[in-house]
Amino acid sequence: MLSRRFLCTPVARAARAVHSSAARPASEAINRYSKTITEPKSQGASQAMLYATDGVNTDDDLKKAMVGVASVWYEGNPCNGHILALGQRVKKSLGEAGLIGYQFGTPAVSDGISMGTSGSELSGWGSKADSNMPGTLIALGRLNRPGLMVYGGTIKPGNCGGEVLDIVSAFQSYGRYLQEGQTEAAEKTRYDTVRNACPGSGACGGVLTMALGGSTNVVLHLIAIAHSVGIKLTIDDFQAVSDRTPLLADLKPSGKYVMEDIHSIGGIPSVIHFLIKHGYMTGEGLTVTGKTLGENCDRWVEKHGSKWEGQKILRPVDDPIKATGHLRILRGNLAPGGAVSKITGKEGLRFTGKCRAFDVEEDFVKAVESGSIKKSEKTVVVLRYLGPKGGPGMPEMLKPTSLIMGAGLGYDVACLTDGRFSGGSHGFVVGHVVPEAQEGGPIALVQDGDVIDIDAVANTLNVDVSDEEMARRRAAWTAPPLKVNKGTLLKYAKLVTDASHGCGEWVVWGAGYMLIFLQSPMRNPLASALYPMHLFSLGVFVVT
Repeated sequence: MLSRRFLCTPVARAARAVHSSAARPASEAINRYSKTITEPKSQGASQAMLYATDGVNTDDDLKKAMVGVASVWYEGNPCNGHILALGQRVKKSLGEAGLIGYQFGTPAVSDGISMGTSGSELSGWGSKADSNMPGTLIALGRLNRPGLMVYGGTIKPGNCGGEVLDIVSAFQSYGRYLQEGQTEAAEKTRYDTVRNACPGSGACGGVLTMALGGSTNVVLHLIAIAHSVGIKLTIDDFQAVSDRTPLLADLKPSGKYVMEDIHSIGGIPSVIHFLIKHGYMTGEGLTVTGKTLGENCDRWVEKHGSKWEGQKILRPVDDPIKATGHLRILRGNLAPGGAVSKITGKEGLRFTGKCRAFDVEEDFVKAVESGSIKKSEKTVVVLRYLGPKGGPGMPEMLKPTSLIMGAGLGYDVACLTDGRFSGGSHGFVVGHVVPEAQEGGPIALVQDGDVIDIDAVANTLNVDVSDEEMARRRAAWTAPPLKVNKGTLLKYAKLVTDASHGCGEWVVWGAGYMLIFLQSPMRNPLASALYPMHLFSLGVFVVT
């Protein structure tokens, strides 16, 4: 993996670049925060405790800057089970660079494991596999101290009988089993897929974010990241970027290849170099190396060469998979506040079908199992009361979309929800519908048989029901009680804003920790995990 191979050197080099206290005036020393407890005589108790910690052996060690190394990990999850060890390597490199590294942990919920269960309700506000990275960036932005995020690397693809597998293969295996008649042979295929999909540690192997494809989650994440540093970013900004950015990569889940294949042609630095060269990105941003993004990528390509000749993973810009991006911001009488769709065009750019509404995700699963969702009957499956408040936590609908695709219904069934989608979801999917059902949005009022039209060219989402009829339904509608009545999820459900605004302060743990921190840092494990950051002059987050 790229990050494992080059981990120690860049971190150590970056640390050494900023650590030269002997040549700096005292006012510019990089231990500006650490010294508030390591230098004053009045902080003797603090210093006594620090003398008992790893790395502080002499008086001079207390003069060094202290760096927090946050390892976002959990043993029971291949996405980040290896992160503790990677964090230890980071800590070692910091010591070699003349700094004091203190490693601490933060929780890591796995969407892949909790998907389709009540545990997935926690992922919207808790740390999770695909939100750990934006969460750390939000935390660093709010702390406003030098820091960097080290990516833990992608998982290798699985293989069974020559078929390349990933976690989405496992999600779709049950639908495929149903489609193939639940025979003994179908069960063997299902089991072999599940058994071989995840061969080791690492994050999702597909692109689960714009020319490469990716998840609708990027809209939530980037809005929240921008908000944490005082930058206004809206869903319309994503549409503007999508309009000018072609979809080039034939990557899973909708395509053929995985991130390991991207690594084989030079990795993300080579992709960025290509996009800068063709004017889809600017390379002017300063990075932790002290050089710009463009300079870093130029050096990378110069050192490793171009491996793009003959490859089929990324299409040329004059022959894209889709001329514009796959993320579309939709509006209409079903989503006056906006919705986010993920449409590559492989299933078409417009879908019209009859509504089948489900207030409970499991009821949809049973409908597929019973065969009541049929091929050749254009159906828009509406999964509702799954938004930020109604979920609560805006759970991902990867299980339902995988069931649709696995059962061979991808051309006949679209999925519409006020919840969200994993990067592993593909097909005709629309999520983040605002207002959500719990708030009485139009998605709560649609009924079985209503005709719904999704247009990814005109960027519209409408139901063929008159304003008068919708008003009648709204007058008869009553909000159901929240699904939680105590604890952090109740606080979340009462405080969270809508998906078009990034779910307010709570979209991921990094977005919400400051609010919790001000209330009581020790009452919430997410806040407690970040509590040591008040000590550190620098920070490193090791995540996947």
